[in-house]
Amino acid sequence: MSLPQLPPTISRGLQAGQVIPAHPLALNKHRKLDERRQRALTRYYLAAGARGLAVAVHTTQFEIRKPEIGLLQPVLELASLEIDNFINRTKKPIIKIAGVVGKTAQARQEADLAFSLGYHAVLISLAAFPTATNATLIQHCREVAEIMPVIGFYLQPAVGGRRLDVDFWRSFAQIENAVAIKIAPFNRYQTLDVLRGVAKSERAADIALYTGNDDNIVADLLTTYSIPVNRKSVKLRMVGGLLGHWAVWTKMAVALLRAIKMIRTTEIPVLSELLDVGVQITDCNAAFFDAANNFYGCIVGIQEVLRRQGLLAGNWTLNPEVRLSSQQKAAIDRVYTAYPHLNDDRFVAENLDQWLL
Repeated sequence: MSLPQLPPTISRGLQAGQVIPAHPLALNKHRKLDERRQRALTRYYLAAGARGLAVAVHTTQFEIRKPEIGLLQPVLELASLEIDNFINRTKKPIIKIAGVVGKTAQARQEADLAFSLGYHAVLISLAAFPTATNATLIQHCREVAEIMPVIGFYLQPAVGGRRLDVDFWRSFAQIENAVAIKIAPFNRYQTLDVLRGVAKSERAADIALYTGNDDNIVADLLTTYSIPVNRKSVKLRMVGGLLGHWAVWTKMAVALLRAIKMIRTTEIPVLSELLDVGVQITDCNAAFFDAANNFYGCIVGIQEVLRRQGLLAGNWTLNPEVRLSSQQKAAIDRVYTAYPHLNDDRFVAENLDQWLL
């Protein structure tokens, strides 16, 4: 059976490498969907130069799927409609990615929904299979792939992920319509496991590798990974980022990826200044993601930055227990002061009114 494939323009864009923010959830003070600001967030990312969006993923809050909350379809639909409006206006292709979670029946149902709403691929979370074998995991991925092209997701264990070894990633990359992998274990050794698996799969040229390591963005994107396979060297690059961190200060993320691509294509030696910026971004990420508290505040920290810019009315999450701590607030204050060149506050201020219409 032939599996569904990406449209050629979308496939080319994904392979070229894009800024793909993981879309947050805009709530009002009653912790209900703020549709106006949800639309504004999507408009902001597209205006900032993002050429893909990942919706219903970890940053969007997995709780949107709870029956008593019921926000999975509305959130997916809002983003898809705003992207379509942007495409109709600009004729620029935008990659639509939907997160799918749960056991196979649920994941297939969510993939069916994403397909019906015009999404191109699904990002598969395997958190529902904490002790499953590789064979079980791959069978699950293959069944989802019958509905839509699939993107692998190495989610860090601190926020619900599980360990995935080299053999898993080799088998995943061999799925006919596996098109990309988001590599986000926040761990150098496990990142190399993904790369080794892809290199051994014989489909390395077909898999777009995206960093999800918010703690190591610049180094991930600058590095050429030479992986030995059968006495040959398979060279791999992470072509872009699918990141929660890029849900804030997105305009600057677009400029950063553009600069990195220029260095890669012209073979200009890596500038020490760019590596320094990478460390600064990691420092900001530690504040935004609450690294000091084992990433407990990773979503509320993103919400807080968007609140400061006026894109969100508050930093509320669906779980009232998750709040910004005084220590995390102080950390965000610190990096805002330390690295003013990294934010895109002026760009947001100049355009916010039109996004909120």
